[in-house]
Amino acid sequence: MRILNRTHVPWFLFVLAATALASWIYVGNFLPERLPRALTLPNSLVEANSGHRTVGATPVGLTLGSIAFAIFLFAGLLGVRKKLLRLKVGSVQSWMRAHIWLTLLTIPLVLLHSGFRLGGPMTILLLVLYVIVMVSGIYGLILQHRVPRLMQERVPVETVYQQIPHVRRKLCIAAEQLRESFDGSGTNQVLAAAAARTSDALGLATGTDYGDANPVRDAVSNAVSVEQEGTAADSESEAALVDFLDRPVLPYLRSTGGRPFGRGKAQFSDDAFRFVKLHVTVPYRGLVEEIESWCDERRMLDLQTKLHHWLHAWLFVHVPLSFLLIILTAWHAFVTLFYY
Repeated sequence: MRILNRTHVPWFLFVLAATALASWIYVGNFLPERLPRALTLPNSLVEANSGHRTVGATPVGLTLGSIAFAIFLFAGLLGVRKKLLRLKVGSVQSWMRAHIWLTLLTIPLVLLHSGFRLGGPMTILLLVLYVIVMVSGIYGLILQHRVPRLMQERVPVETVYQQIPHVRRKLCIAAEQLRESFDGSGTNQVLAAAAARTSDALGLATGTDYGDANPVRDAVSNAVSVEQEGTAADSESEAALVDFLDRPVLPYLRSTGGRPFGRGKAQFSDDAFRFVKLHVTVPYRGLVEEIESWCDERRMLDLQTKLHHWLHAWLFVHVPLSFLLIILTAWHAFVTLFYY
């Protein structure tokens, strides 16, 4: 969600006003000598001397802490609201805005509730957990602001995330079919038909309508036509192309997480394919370009997977610790109210 737009301005002003009000009440009750006479609290907001040694146990401290705890509970309901899309209690976007700004409001509320002191072991544990939850949430907010823009800039054609393993497999099959077309077994026509069917499946998986420009079929057809020419001068080109397929290309397309031979780096990939083109004759350079397009698409799929993981991995820290924070805060409130 983008935070630099006008819809967030009212929430920003509300958080500023609420922080100022809470700070005024806090200073007016516990540090009244620091307030100018014009800002003196009215008697209705000044609490009687409760005799408590900690701010958190006073009526003002309990009020601030209770508001922060209520915000924690509301923030925890965001996941429920996302699942109940038909529920007509505000849009998911409005809930997200409230989630962001109200949780930011808890920062001054928690500081004022604690009286700017760490307290005992339980309070320290709560504060550490709270800091982790807030930092992970802010980190996730930054990612949600930046990653979609990066994906638009660096991934021109986005693939459905669940289809990425299937598309990877089809790219590997396409390269393997091309490699088999150079085995000299005399079955090139059969392989060309099989490669055409493979490319049709690849286009279906990626949502691309190749039409007459079928990359795998054209690549294998080129290999067939080149081989049928039977020129001895191209034997070195064929050997160079086969070696290139066997060494860096196929291991890269077959890999699941690694990036062998630097094929996952754009600059290295461009240099490698440029080098191969210099060592093959003109009829084979179209094949090199087809192989390069498969490696480029695989690199885009890897990048999309990486960005997707960045965009969602932080939730595995933020969500469980948020619920743990709610549970421990409830226990902290219970102990404070009934044992102190």
